[in-house]
Amino acid sequence: MTHPARYWHREGERIVCTACPRLCTMSEGQHGFCYVRKHEDGRLVSLAYGKPNAVAVDPIEKKPLWHFLPGTTILSMGTAGCNLGCRFCQNWDLSKAKSHHKRALELAPEDVPALARREGAASVAFTYNDPTIYPEYVIDAARAARAAGVAAVGVTAGYISDAARADMYPELDALNIDLKGFSERFYHKLTFSHLQPVLETIEWSVKRGLWVELTTLVIPGHNDDPEELRAQFRWIAEHVGPDVPLHLTAFHPDYKLQDVERTPPETLIRARDEARGFGLRFVYTGNIWDRVGSVTACPSCDLPLIERRWHAVAANRVKADGTCPGCARQIPGVFDARSQSTSGGRRYHLL
Repeated sequence: MTHPARYWHREGERIVCTACPRLCTMSEGQHGFCYVRKHEDGRLVSLAYGKPNAVAVDPIEKKPLWHFLPGTTILSMGTAGCNLGCRFCQNWDLSKAKSHHKRALELAPEDVPALARREGAASVAFTYNDPTIYPEYVIDAARAARAAGVAAVGVTAGYISDAARADMYPELDALNIDLKGFSERFYHKLTFSHLQPVLETIEWSVKRGLWVELTTLVIPGHNDDPEELRAQFRWIAEHVGPDVPLHLTAFHPDYKLQDVERTPPETLIRARDEARGFGLRFVYTGNIWDRVGSVTACPSCDLPLIERRWHAVAANRVKADGTCPGCARQIPGVFDARSQSTSGGRRYHLL
């Protein structure tokens, strides 16, 4: 079963997909780079619409989104395929698969919020691979979720076309965008994509009022150069401001980077300190145990507001109106009565 796709035009007998900057050109019967968008019977179709290949319930802290409904759970889903070719992909078994090679759950957009509510999740995430490759499904499912009072989240590399971004992102309540490195060389060599479209996506999203958090997987010998990291921190401070949370996470050997060592914890801790030196107020470390790097503190009175142990929330003192109980400062993010004071950080698979 297929679904008509948006974001394409013809060039003679070929079709050009315009969902992302890759602009895949396909003859009849061919797939795009992501392998879930296909030229079929003279039109572009989506092989991923309504057919997630991975479905789980996660703590929202795992996305990671640490300023968006903390302590709640989120229904997470993703399909096979991806529009990037990251050599370090830590979900490669899904992102490098083809749809017909993976078991799928038939899940119509209108059924997504009902499933989220059945599982006690406050929101739904399009994650694991990249929702850029199935925007039609994201748009329809996010609209259904919003109508049912369920939030919708995208976890993405931000490598998306202007048209698809303008349609899909406003339907979402929050984004975690991977800023995978801060050099064109890194993006070209290790992700088979380009840096500038990602920077444009980050700026566009923040300026339009979407809640955005950024994640950088710090890979030894590839994107951990201190000068490159400083340039990244400076860009974030100058272009999107000091209140956008940044997650600096540890790499472990995976996919085609099996010969690269794990990220030393001291690398992340040092980078966090430097990022804060550039004025970034909310910088976190991930995939390592670092008590200081897992706490959200008030920028005004330094009161520890949210304390975490891995993906569990041990304490949450942010008031439902998003203010600090110590000094009444407004804490950037999305906080309301759905946020829980504590959570166990448990996750489980539905597919």
